[in-house]
Order: sequence, then structure tokens, then C-alpha cells
Amino acid sequence: MTDRPFELVCEVEPPTRPDLKHVRHQIGTLSKVAHSFLIPDNHIGRATVSSVAVAHEVQEMGGRSIACLNSRDRNLLGFRRDLLTAAAYGVDQFLFVYGDKPNSGNRTSDLTVRSMIEEVRSLGEDPAFARTPAFRVGTAAGLRPLPAWKRAADFMFVQVSFSVEALLRWREANPVDMPVYAGVMVIASENHARRLADAIPDIDIPAGLVERIAADRLAGVEAACEQVLRIRDSGAFDGVHLIPVARYREVEARLSGAL
Repeated sequence: MTDRPFELVCEVEPPTRPDLKHVRHQIGTLSKVAHSFLIPDNHIGRATVSSVAVAHEVQEMGGRSIACLNSRDRNLLGFRRDLLTAAAYGVDQFLFVYGDKPNSGNRTSDLTVRSMIEEVRSLGEDPAFARTPAFRVGTAAGLRPLPAWKRAADFMFVQVSFSVEALLRWREANPVDMPVYAGVMVIASENHARRLADAIPDIDIPAGLVERIAADRLAGVEAACEQVLRIRDSGAFDGVHLIPVARYREVEARLSGAL
């Protein structure tokens, strides 16, 4: 059981064009229920506006942000560029991930999530970062035994699961003192469920949920919001990493009176 306040970290869909209007609308709508926002990096293998820039936009709107950086798309020089940009913007929280498979081309980096964490931990000895606050860094975990090196992170996001029981079993088997956030995703349609199953082979989307979504377009919202509340009531996690996809308005309406 955790004695830290329960937090809702909402993921926003980053822009694939040089226009921040839609992301601002997501932030403005979800700020009524979200404690902070996660900004993906080159979301599902497509080029997007920099996660650091969007994280800065969140802060300009009065919110807290976590900028995701993937190891797939950057070398060490590019990574240091992102850290310098973040320090200049006052963005101080990151989630480091490997990155989704790109739509075209191959990975361009010899960086790993582990080496990114190690690089950030060494910045205290770098004169370029002498007057900047220390970064907080998180990593992602699958529902499998936790590697020892991931325990060096400041917080952890657990992969999306549609089973609260599976999340609780993982949490019991992998005790850590850092804040841990369980992944919850809204399934928007039958097609969305099929695309997820194809892209993430180890994700288990219940057939009954897909059937309900086929009959009711809001069934995915209801299921995700119910899962958020069950995870909160379990006391086992410090919060939820919620991915509302395009259903962010409906998610806000459902959770605003429940959290």
C-alpha cells in the first residue's frame, strides 16, 4: 500500500503538424481532472512536435508535464540537445522509453533507456548544467520481473493492462519505493482494438469489452474510467497513466465527479 496521494497522469496526443490548437484543447479540457500530463515522443512511429516543446506549453497553461523521450530516434548529441532545451524551458521531468516501431526506416541510435538514465545522473558533474535543477526521470515496465537497473529511476509507468488483477499481481511481485503508475487505455472502437492487438502482441484485450464497444461507442470510456477508480481504491499504485486517445472530452466528463 502507498501513502502518497493518488495522481492521474493524462497522456495527450501530440501534434503531427505545426499547430498547437488541438493539444491546447486537450490540456484545457483534461486539466479539470489531471494532476499532470505525459507528452509522447514521435507517437506511434510518426514525427510529432517536440515533446519538450509541448511540455513547455503545458507549463505555460499552468499544468505539470512529463516529456517522453525515446532512445530509438536520437544519438548522444541529440539527447544532450534535448536536455539543454528542457533546462532552458524549465521542463524537469522525463519518461525514457525505447520508442514505438517507426513507420519507415530503422532506429538511428545506440542509446538505450539505461544509458539515458546514466547520462542524466552524471549531469551534476557537467558545468553546462551547474545552475539547473536536477531532472526527475522515469521508465516504463512490462508485466514481468523488473530489471535491477530500472530501480534507479525516480518513478515508473507500468504497461497498459485491461486486468486490474494482473496489475496487482505484478505490483506485489515487484516492490519498489518510487511512485508507480498503472497504465490504462480507452479503447475507442473495434478497429482500434485490432490495431493495438497487432502492434502489441502481449496486450490482452478482453473479447467481451470489444463486443460492448461495438454496440456502444462510449463503452471503452466507461471501462477505462471504472478501471481508474478500481486501481485508486486498491491503494497499490500511486496513480494511473491514462491514455484517453480521442475520447478525452468524454473521459473528463466521466471522471470529473468521481475523483
